[in-house]
Amino acid sequence: MKITPDHLARSAFIYVRQSTADQLANNHESRRRQYDLAERARALGWTDVTVIDDDLGRSGSGVSRPGFERLLAAICEGRVGAVFAIEASRLARNGRDWHTLIEFCGLVGTLLVDEDGTYSAQDPNDRLLLGMKGTMSELELSLLRARSMEALRQKARRGELFSIVAVGYVRAGRGQIEMDPDLRVREAIRLVFARFAEMQSIRQVFLSLHADRIALPYIDHQQAGERRPLWKLPVYTTVNNLLTNPVYGGAYAFGRTGSRTTIEDGRKRVLRGHRKARSDWAVLLLDHHEGYLPWAEYERNQRLIADNANGKGMMVRGAVRKGEALLAGLVRCGHCGRRLLVSYNGTKGDVGRYNCDAVRNNPGADPCIAFGALRVDEAVGAEVVRLLQPLGVEAAVRAITDCEQQTGEKQRQIELALEQARYEAARARRGYDAVDPDNRLVAGELERRWEAALATVRALGGELEELVRQQPAALGAEERKRLLQMGADLEAAWHHPAATAATRKRIVRVVLREVVARVEDDQIQLLLHWQGGDHTRLTVKKNRRGRTRWSVEPETVDLIRACARLMPDKAIAGMLNRTGQRTGRLKGWTQSRVRSFRNTHGIAVYVDGEWAERGEVTLPEAARLLGLSPMTVLRQIRAGIIPAAQYCKGAPWVIKRRNIEERQLDERAAMRRAGPPSSNPDQQLFVFQ
Repeated sequence: MKITPDHLARSAFIYVRQSTADQLANNHESRRRQYDLAERARALGWTDVTVIDDDLGRSGSGVSRPGFERLLAAICEGRVGAVFAIEASRLARNGRDWHTLIEFCGLVGTLLVDEDGTYSAQDPNDRLLLGMKGTMSELELSLLRARSMEALRQKARRGELFSIVAVGYVRAGRGQIEMDPDLRVREAIRLVFARFAEMQSIRQVFLSLHADRIALPYIDHQQAGERRPLWKLPVYTTVNNLLTNPVYGGAYAFGRTGSRTTIEDGRKRVLRGHRKARSDWAVLLLDHHEGYLPWAEYERNQRLIADNANGKGMMVRGAVRKGEALLAGLVRCGHCGRRLLVSYNGTKGDVGRYNCDAVRNNPGADPCIAFGALRVDEAVGAEVVRLLQPLGVEAAVRAITDCEQQTGEKQRQIELALEQARYEAARARRGYDAVDPDNRLVAGELERRWEAALATVRALGGELEELVRQQPAALGAEERKRLLQMGADLEAAWHHPAATAATRKRIVRVVLREVVARVEDDQIQLLLHWQGGDHTRLTVKKNRRGRTRWSVEPETVDLIRACARLMPDKAIAGMLNRTGQRTGRLKGWTQSRVRSFRNTHGIAVYVDGEWAERGEVTLPEAARLLGLSPMTVLRQIRAGIIPAAQYCKGAPWVIKRRNIEERQLDERAAMRRAGPPSSNPDQQLFVFQ
């Protein structure tokens, strides 16, 4: 009685929907029941029947559904006489969509038809019943979801829930996994962890594997049947997943990711895959299965990865980057607690400077500390070398071993790949031999597969031969001896030209957790926090304003200033070189460099006759005046008989002329007291000194 000619004059719309792709692939009966509603509409009198199946495989709980929106648009246009569905849950699974549909149907007089009956949204009783059906459908969805999730959680708490199995593992019985028996898969995964232990950077591991053309295994979860590992050159995501998945540390984890709900264009949008902090994981079972590395090493790797995340806060160290600053990412301000940033200047952009950016978040704050990196890096580097010196020989032996192992890593991976390719070729041949030769439709395809497998074997064999031919020779006795010598003298290895800034930074990060710096007057107070928990205090003198990295020490400036009054520039250069003094650029002194230095510092040039004007004589001149040898005069100076001064070792002795004259008078008086000379005119006076 509810179906009127006006309803039959309009179209009947059949709305077909299944929630997931899995239902679409496996639950065929529900879809057939929905399509059969078209026959029911015709049986009720409709001649124009439209089927909307755009939303097959789409959830009805808030996800955008183009088919449902098309249905609403047709209802608003007044073209729909009735909407057919097997139940309310097919039309909507949330109150918003359901009540919107009822409201539109009530406005234009569209009927709703399901397997239980026909309803008019304009009838209060039918509208109440439809509202209850929508509420019950929404409640049913919530109950089913809660029941299913709790069952999953219970299975996960036992460590038996595996929707997918990570590459490197296979299912072993109900709710258990074990390592993949494929040796090539296991060694490839272990190689990734070994290289991370060496390089301590996901990106560097990825680049090294890609440069060596080492393939990594992966699982195609879309393929049906047996899921055999496939191989391809690594991408960053693959390496990152291997290094961050706790399954490789022997642990079972559930609930590592979650979902976030947002509102976009008036609709709910669920963003899945949001990573949670470890404290928020639902389940974490250690020692659940055999791991590729110990759990302690896995946790250490996660700390390194977290520290490498640049831009993740002021207290994160960040990855090792380009630049000469040794302590980049490790220095923290002892005044405000912020991590010090590094800036570079100079003609080549290689002069580092640590500065506290306290005004970034608070523009009204006073500027904090800032100081140059050269002296601080030198002091910390010297302390690191001093403490690591006893381990130098052990490190050299380890370096020799690692060098020999690394030369065989790529070769080992190619050998395993070649062995697997030979197996695949033999398998393809067995399939070809087993087929009836007359069945060319099958034999032709099997022959093609066999030829492709043989081509892979030939390619890998050629690559292996080329690698063996280009492989560098093993370390000889002389190279081993040189490495051991550098291990015994760690300071020489630290300053070796082949030791890059990145290498020194990695060494420092292994032993140092952080460095706290305070600036007090003209001194930088450093507190070194070592990884083992010990602390070391260092004090570094801060450069005065106007001094550069090429400035000489103040003592050298005073020495040249004093010597400029005693000797010419050429003699000053010789004296400085003999005493081991160097220029600011660590070069030897020359006459021109001394002259340039004097002009820069406003030191007057030496003028002949300065000594006489000041009443001073040199050691050779004093010896001539006294009639003695220079060595005799020097002995008298050292004995305190003749007063003299020397600014530093190697500088000329300065003797006052009046002291020489007094010495001459004393000698004449001594001769008079000794009595008259002998009658022999050739006899001379022997004076004991």
